[in-house]
This record gives sequence, C-alpha cells and structure tokens, in this order.
Amino acid sequence: MKRALLVLIVPSFVFAAEPVKSDEVVSAEKRVETSLLKPLAERDEQRAMFSRARVAPKERRVRVTQVNASTDAAEKSFFAFAIDSRFRGAWREADQIGCIYPASGEIFVKMGETFRPADALLGKKTQPAAASVCVSTTPEVAAR
Repeated sequence: MKRALLVLIVPSFVFAAEPVKSDEVVSAEKRVETSLLKPLAERDEQRAMFSRARVAPKERRVRVTQVNASTDAAEKSFFAFAIDSRFRGAWREADQIGCIYPASGEIFVKMGETFRPADALLGKKTQPAAASVCVSTTPEVAAR
C-alpha cells in the first residue's frame, strides 16, 4: 500500500515545474535588469548610511507577469512586470510594478495612479506617461 501511494505522489512533483519562458519574456526581463535594477542598486550603494530615505532593499528581482505581450490603444505591444524586493527575510512581491515595450525598450513604472518613465525611480524628473501607456486593450490582462 505504501508503494502505491509513493508512486502517486512522485509524479505530481514533476508536473509542478515552472513553465518555460519565451525568448521575448527572457529578453524583457534582462532589459529591465540592466536598464533599471542595476542602476537602482548602484544608486543604493552610494546612499549615505544615515539617510532619511526609505531603507534600500538587500535584493531585487524582476518577474514578467505575462506569457504573451499585450497591446495598448496605440497598437504597441508591451509586457507587464513586477519587481520583488527583499529587505531582511521574506520577499515582498510586486513592490513596484510597470511595463516594458520590447520594440522601443521603453520602461514605465507605476507611481500613484499613473505610469511614468523608469527614470523617475532613479531620481530624475519625469512627466506622467500618456493615459494609454501600459493599459491593455483587453481588460483581463491589463497591467495593474
């Protein structure tokens, strides 16, 4: 009886593996890492020890939250992503959300109710993006 139960449990672990990411998704993740996460980490290292700014996370990672690209009102395709942060212990999922347009390489992050160019996280002054940026034409897959 124990052998039969073991045989039923082991295959379930095999099917629990993560799905294979497409080349577009991998490319989008790498673009966000090099254009946003690395500059953020460099800026955090230069911060004064007794700064009044928010404590910098010990680690950040990016996750593209879509398998297929969405299309906005201007017919441009984009991928939504989330940046997870770890301060001490557990990961804080979706600490920052945004989207990336693979064709142009533009990255936008959500600040308040609007999306802004990712340079805003690096301390640069930016204007809010157009209302159609990062908003999918199909509501169920819109970047939140």
